[in-house]
Amino acid sequence: MRVGLGFDVHPFGGEQPLVLGGVTIDGPGLVGHSDADAVAHAVSDALLGAAGLADLGAQFPATDDAYKGVSSIELLRKVAAMVRDAGWWVGNVDVVIAAEQPKLAPHLEEMASNVSAALELAREPMGPPIHVSVKPKRSEGLGAIGRAEGIAAWAVALLTA
Repeated sequence: MRVGLGFDVHPFGGEQPLVLGGVTIDGPGLVGHSDADAVAHAVSDALLGAAGLADLGAQFPATDDAYKGVSSIELLRKVAAMVRDAGWWVGNVDVVIAAEQPKLAPHLEEMASNVSAALELAREPMGPPIHVSVKPKRSEGLGAIGRAEGIAAWAVALLTA
């Protein structure tokens, strides 16, 4: 077994819609080369780290125009294939999103479902569905996140061989 930790943060101000966990949410967009989906990015880095692979930026560099505006859930599908090809299966993923706005509770179930579906390639054959938990937290006015300057996400992933 291996455990990986992923983190991502993006400021508000992007011209694209706000996307978290593959869900488009009403609110200001995030700045990023891809769709700036902090949830998918954090999960990807947690998986890549646990599998002993290079991080998301090395796999899909922001300097490559092929990834400009790309769906991060699609990148997560590619990461799932890399993890599987490295000989690992995803057991579960736990995500925390730090945001003062917008309200995320109505979207958590869909985010978890999207992330789980994106990881299907790395589900152990005949194994149980991949459990994904997504929880929102507020920074209670502290720091850049508390001042509603952006959104951050952390993810922990368990891999089994």
